[in-house]
Amino acid sequence: MSDTNDSVPAPDTTSAAAPPPYSAPSGSVAPAPAAPVAAYAAPAAGPVGKVRSTGTCVLLTIVTLGFYTWYWWYKVHAEMKEHSGQGIGGPIALLLAVFVGIVMPFISSSEVGGLYERRGQQRPVSASTGLWYILLGWFFLVGAIVWFVKTNGALNDYWRSQGAQG
Repeated sequence: MSDTNDSVPAPDTTSAAAPPPYSAPSGSVAPAPAAPVAAYAAPAAGPVGKVRSTGTCVLLTIVTLGFYTWYWWYKVHAEMKEHSGQGIGGPIALLLAVFVGIVMPFISSSEVGGLYERRGQQRPVSASTGLWYILLGWFFLVGAIVWFVKTNGALNDYWRSQGAQG
């Protein structure tokens, strides 16, 4: 028994004619032309996150001496990742919050803004919103509060626009 199959004829490579263009069989509907690609990604289809009251979050942060912020960052980033499939997710957000917390205001605002951008809307917050936290956070926490009101408010508005109650 040999390794080659002598009974199969070699393909004819002498004719350079292209195959005829596709045409739908008679009696069937021709396929629709492809839709143009949008300039932004399709809206997310994952589960909708929870609307969190800004005042309640601030109160919980005070009562827990700041530990609630770790929970907030974990949950918010986990929900955004589940919803959009993009972002750092909860576990990474928690690690960053614990070890290099200074980066979290920038990352959080950027990811919230990204939710809007993927829908084709203008970002209400961006990474530069984190400057409120850094530049004025030392002044009786004014900057931190402004940052949180802007970022949490934008996130809550986004979740409401996706059908969340609250």
